[in-house]
Amino acid sequence: MKPSIEQMHAFFSPRSVAVVGASKKINKAGHVIFKNFVENKRRGVFKGEIYPVNPHEDSILGFKCYSSLSKIPGELDLVVVVVPANHVVNVMRDAASKKVKTVVIISSGFSEIGNHELENQIVTVAKKAGIRVLGPNCLGVYDSRAGVDMLFLPETRVLTTGDVVIATPRPMPGNVAIVTQSGAFGVAALDYLAGRQIGVSKFVSFGNKCDVTEAEMLHYLLYDEETKVILLYVEDIKSGREFLEVAEKVTKEKPVVALKCGRTEAGARAAASHTGAMAGSDRIYDAAFAQTGIFRAKDMEEFFDVGKALAMQPPAAGENVGIITDAGGPGIMAVDECELRGLNVRRFSDETVQKFEELKKEGKLPKFATNLNPVDVTGSATSKMFELATEILFEDPEIHGVIVLGLHHTPALQEDFIDRVAKVASKHDKPIVACDIGETEMALHTRFRFDKLGIPAYSSPEDSARAMNALVRYGLYLKKNKWLKEYVERFLKDKRKTTTYSSNILTST
Repeated sequence: MKPSIEQMHAFFSPRSVAVVGASKKINKAGHVIFKNFVENKRRGVFKGEIYPVNPHEDSILGFKCYSSLSKIPGELDLVVVVVPANHVVNVMRDAASKKVKTVVIISSGFSEIGNHELENQIVTVAKKAGIRVLGPNCLGVYDSRAGVDMLFLPETRVLTTGDVVIATPRPMPGNVAIVTQSGAFGVAALDYLAGRQIGVSKFVSFGNKCDVTEAEMLHYLLYDEETKVILLYVEDIKSGREFLEVAEKVTKEKPVVALKCGRTEAGARAAASHTGAMAGSDRIYDAAFAQTGIFRAKDMEEFFDVGKALAMQPPAAGENVGIITDAGGPGIMAVDECELRGLNVRRFSDETVQKFEELKKEGKLPKFATNLNPVDVTGSATSKMFELATEILFEDPEIHGVIVLGLHHTPALQEDFIDRVAKVASKHDKPIVACDIGETEMALHTRFRFDKLGIPAYSSPEDSARAMNALVRYGLYLKKNKWLKEYVERFLKDKRKTTTYSSNILTST
């Protein structure tokens, strides 16, 4: 491991951590953060040593409390700072004398409110001592496997009815990393991914970015075997040239989805007051992302939808999309959105059309089914019809990606159509996305089953089309640079390691 990577690794897997500002008061951030480490250590998830630092306490949650960092025996890899801003510089000096590797400053009150001098003092101490710093004014780090959890947010809430509900769920381990300048947005992202049961590898909140930048974090995640997709929320980007160089290396190996806010004059002003971000031309960001293969999401929904698609499916080798539906209207909506995004929903080849005609003659498709693109198997659709139609489209060399719209309202359609479609898709290297419209229990279950089998599912035809667009754009970027074949082979190899057949039903482990 390179020295720079090894030092960054201390943010996520420290052998020892001290929480400066740990508290017995349950409503304090210092209490919640230290409790997270304690609970993860007692569960055997966090393997390192933990030390609370508070000059006014003897012990916290059964752990001896220290008056300062200098009083802690042994080496310290990581220090989490949760004290008022005017005390942080002194903590940094203690960390320097202790030869600490990394510091995360949760505390606010720095450049985001115009207090640049105080933030510069932190940077000066850190650089002289060789300490890497995340923050200040950040939410810190969450690592699903190493047990590092700095989220100072309650996992449960008690409602006025007396019911206890999950408030801030921690996502299960997975392969999506979240790198965010906004802590609050990052928490929302964790909540969304946890609710959709999409696993997270690492979460990083930058805050004011006084030291560690996006470029350095992307470089670190390039070598992180647990991360396959990177979701990046930014309000500005520091070290632009370095970012371009690093991003190009990363996108060769892993897709990056960016949500860049502050696009308008008012938005840029809000970003400056939020994290001290500097405004920049939005066209410059568009060009930078396009040049380096980063997919720029236009809004929060697309940000998550695209990340999910790139985590679950290989990129497409071209722009031609085939659509299968059991409802005419939603099929048209998917076609429109595909075409508006620059994808091609062309009439199928004569050979493919003839295959569908043969199925009609054999009574395996309704005689009134349309088969020019979309394939509309109508409200008479069965699971077998979806399986046969999916196989035909995957076998068509002119089709680069498939969208399946299977509405659970269709009377003859059974749940096993999901497994049949997934089994067909698993034999090919083309991407597939699914859609079932609705928010009822059955609609949620249908999308959940698709997701669990590695096929990203969405609640609207437009969302499924936007997801396919991202798979196409990333595929074309890789293809242009002659990286596509290698990437797809690696992606499918990794995916097949976690996918098995059991009693002819496809399952994901």
